[in-house]
Amino acid sequence: MSDRLATVIGGSGFIGRHVVRALAQHGWRVRVAVRRPDLAGHLQPLGGVGQIHAVQANVRYPESVLAACQDADAVVNLVGLLHESGRQSFDAVHVFGARAAAQAAAECGASALVHLSAIGADSGAAASYAKTKAAGEMEVTTAFPNVTIMRPSVVFGPEDRFFNLFASLARLSPVLPLIGGGGTRLQPVFAGDVASAVAAVLDSETAAGSIYELGGPQVVTLRQIMEFILEATERRRLLVPVPFELARIKALFLQLLPKPLLTVDQVRMLETDNVVGEQAIADERTLQGLGIQPQAFEALVPEYLERFRKAGQFDRPQPRKDANGA
Repeated sequence: MSDRLATVIGGSGFIGRHVVRALAQHGWRVRVAVRRPDLAGHLQPLGGVGQIHAVQANVRYPESVLAACQDADAVVNLVGLLHESGRQSFDAVHVFGARAAAQAAAECGASALVHLSAIGADSGAAASYAKTKAAGEMEVTTAFPNVTIMRPSVVFGPEDRFFNLFASLARLSPVLPLIGGGGTRLQPVFAGDVASAVAAVLDSETAAGSIYELGGPQVVTLRQIMEFILEATERRRLLVPVPFELARIKALFLQLLPKPLLTVDQVRMLETDNVVGEQAIADERTLQGLGIQPQAFEALVPEYLERFRKAGQFDRPQPRKDANGA
């Protein structure tokens, strides 16, 4: 463990716990800035004694972020939303919160800032998620010009809200919708690989000021992913193509649930492919460019989707008997 201190804003979430682990393995002392430090105890075993500790901060309150960044050599901002809820709006978190994190990093004299955005971030996008992600990138670049921006595709891991969501739907419904016909191309990337990229960038002297696009080793369609999930969970379900327009209408009602299954904004995101761009590949602004070989979702996802089988992890195919019963 070195004397280097990194403040990870939003470090207790799905991607955050992977980032905290990666930084600890790279010898950083990690200060995890979260809204509820009392709920971040699960991060302690990810590092050595005293290496990881949590402090209170909320990106909607810049003074708390500034306090969390004091004396930090590096700041990592991972805060983001998949859907809006109450005061947790896209503007408040992706734009205002991103600005607060970048300004705090600059004011505290941090030498590096890593900001998590998303592939598809575009000021002209129809989806508010993508539009506010682009606005957040502009804010952090203005406040901290040497910021390194990470744009992952769909991120997967044991706690993800992608593979787990569709697997849970397959357990409940005999029919699964293929939004837009299922032709949207995605490049799922493992949360651990995203974390490794963050750690690699902070250890690099040449990565600062770049925009990295992070994707897994394969580009697949939404239909292929749904078929993979059904195979991994050993379920047979009817896949029904649903036009984008009809999906948006259905999402109007689904997004009213306490934990929305689907929102109109998410449907709009699926109208555009979510893959690493050719220019990023040419410039080596990818996982491979950082010396990281991305892991395929086929190798990791089946293990945590076992619980969605009829008998859970104990549901194993029985060996076939020959004609003599052996």
